[in-house]
Amino acid sequence: MVVTTRSSREKKSPETAARPSARDRIFDAARELFYRQGIRAVGVDSIAHEAGATKMSLYRAFEGKDELVAECLRESREEFWRWWDATVAPHADDPRAALLALFEAQTRKQKAQNDRGCPIANAAIELTDDAHPAREVVLDYNREKRRRLHELCSQLGARDAEILADSLHLLMDGACVSRITLGANGPAANLLRAAQALIDAAPRA
Repeated sequence: MVVTTRSSREKKSPETAARPSARDRIFDAARELFYRQGIRAVGVDSIAHEAGATKMSLYRAFEGKDELVAECLRESREEFWRWWDATVAPHADDPRAALLALFEAQTRKQKAQNDRGCPIANAAIELTDDAHPAREVVLDYNREKRRRLHELCSQLGARDAEILADSLHLLMDGACVSRITLGANGPAANLLRAAQALIDAAPRA
């Protein structure tokens, strides 16, 4: 997954284009550092230094590191749903094609990128405290992904749409981990064929 910084996405006036706001610089630096080094390994001093800002600026823009983590993950979540919606949009009337398009797009993305996988999945491993504000972001992301897969499997007419959706969910997440450990030419290379086999083998109602 490519981490898209907020300042690179927002159009700015000529007067401000050369120098994003302190909040945007802090946000962009935090996203990159959290993703590349891990959430627990990065402190507010490192974020402020990387952003060319002060700790005071960080605490003025965000309540603290925990809320900054949550905000970064919210942006990752929204990026994922934009990718999902754009991928399935051409197949609004064909749930099988929509499902296969998701796995084909994930395969292409994994082959094209040299990254550390999904930032939300990484956060789920690091952040185990249910009181952390980012935990709800992680849970919401996974609940929604499961719901969307179940909806497509129901539209497909699968006899047990929940089982098929959960199987595809596990395949989708497992491929991300496999891509990190064994590379794009490992089991992740067969992601699309594995998804197709599951979908076509599922009994129809």
